[in-house]
Amino acid sequence: MKQRLLRLYKWEYFWVCLFILVTLTMHFSVIYRPTELIIDEQHYVNDARGIIQGNDTQRPEHPPLGKLFVVAGVLIFGDNPLGWRFFSVILGTVNILLFYLICRRLALSRRTSSVATFLLALENLSFVQSSVAMLDVYSLTFTLAAFWLYLKDRYLLSGVAVALSALAKLYGVLALPAIVLHWLFTRRQPRDWRQIVMLVLVSPVAFLGLMVPLDFIVARHFVDPVSRIWTMLTLSGTLTFETAKHESAVRPWEWLLRPVLMAYWYEPHYTAGISFTIWALIIPTVLYITYRTIKKNDAGLFALAWFTSTYLFWIPTSLITNRISFIFYFYPTVGAICIGLGMGLMQIVESLEVKKSGKLRWLILTVPVYLLGHIAVFVILAPVFSR
Repeated sequence: MKQRLLRLYKWEYFWVCLFILVTLTMHFSVIYRPTELIIDEQHYVNDARGIIQGNDTQRPEHPPLGKLFVVAGVLIFGDNPLGWRFFSVILGTVNILLFYLICRRLALSRRTSSVATFLLALENLSFVQSSVAMLDVYSLTFTLAAFWLYLKDRYLLSGVAVALSALAKLYGVLALPAIVLHWLFTRRQPRDWRQIVMLVLVSPVAFLGLMVPLDFIVARHFVDPVSRIWTMLTLSGTLTFETAKHESAVRPWEWLLRPVLMAYWYEPHYTAGISFTIWALIIPTVLYITYRTIKKNDAGLFALAWFTSTYLFWIPTSLITNRISFIFYFYPTVGAICIGLGMGLMQIVESLEVKKSGKLRWLILTVPVYLLGHIAVFVILAPVFSR
């Protein structure tokens, strides 16, 4: 028995499976709380009800795939909190596994990958978005799938995954520039040009090709894809700080400069906000992965490309269009920061482990203290431990 337990502990996926089991338990412990629709669930669940009844979508500004996940949950489990939120929980859990696999494809050690995955699994914003019937979690799942497939040199499938991400929520297309940026700096070989071009071309073709049948399922009649895209872009463009007043609307640079919390519900307290242990180190982490990129580190470059594509995009968008934005728009970027943090923390440990003695040896304790602090912040912010 002792040998079997030891083999289990040494198993490649031991820690990630433990994280998945723990987070799944926490998700299902609160999935029925509250029994009311919260935040944007009011839009998407009511839209799902209308689609099931044979009506067209009430939310034409969003593509169809994310809505159909909510529809599927209601059809399978009923019009109740389990049906509304089931697939958000499942895909949010899949994200943990995909993130770990991405870390390993980036040649990060098992220990570094496990630490980065731990940070993501117990990050408040990631947990909350995986708990509610909103579209963002579905988009992120396909974004992570696109990253993983690209790192496995499965360019065609990666392009399809980018399309599926955008079909869940339009900003899923931001996965594409992240991939292209990484490729430009690491894989520029003559034989690879055709593959990356194929990936870039497949994404819009798959988006259009899949949107037609998905929209048919929603509307129950053919919808012109060109006019459909124009409608989505036009309606999204009308949501500006001048036309859409919302107490939680903030500019994207504020996400980094101060802690931003957005209340989804009060008992239990669903609070959209980046865990303070992550937020406080975003800027230092970006500087660190920039340094590692300069030193030709592939994981650092990928994390920087991920951050640049999914976060920096919002700054010129806000300045040029005055488009309204919320803290949960940072949700797709959290993984990039967790990779950088995992790398930095393990570099501290590894550099101090080399020193068998010395006055600075005690600094190695800062890492477990930080990880315990991360757990404490999660306990405070997440709805699991609220009455």
